[in-house]
Amino acid sequence: MDQQEFVATFREHLTPLSKYLTRRVERSDVEDLAADVFEIAWRKRESCPPDMQLAWLYRIAGFVVANHRRKQGRRGISLPLLETDAAAPSAEDLALSAGSISDAFGALSPADRQVLSLIAFEGLSVAQAAVTLGISANSASQRIKRARERFAKQLANDLSDSE
Repeated sequence: MDQQEFVATFREHLTPLSKYLTRRVERSDVEDLAADVFEIAWRKRESCPPDMQLAWLYRIAGFVVANHRRKQGRRGISLPLLETDAAAPSAEDLALSAGSISDAFGALSPADRQVLSLIAFEGLSVAQAAVTLGISANSASQRIKRARERFAKQLANDLSDSE
């Protein structure tokens, strides 16, 4: 990826990457973390899979967010799982505001929430989710299938408990 292609990737994917980060960190940190993601992406631009730039950026962002949370944890700062955007709520905020759905989603393991979020909230394909997770497409497909099954079971349990 040359400089011109990288600039095009930046322009095309800055907004979705910023939305991804907004759902995971404090809004005041999004700009700095996005800059960190693109700085790392520039250094590692030769490892970007063809036609998978956004998924690749999400993978980098996942590591950047994890490092950011570790640093915040050492400072005794608690970060919310999802940041509410009052001007335009995200799909995650809307889904999580719906009682039983929120409870069922919250009861899932972090790995299940991650894979379902990539598909449902970030709109990635199975192949893109695989790149983001650093696993094969077949493994990603299986993880998605199992996470959906656990989510459906949890939702059914929550709905039957509320009746």
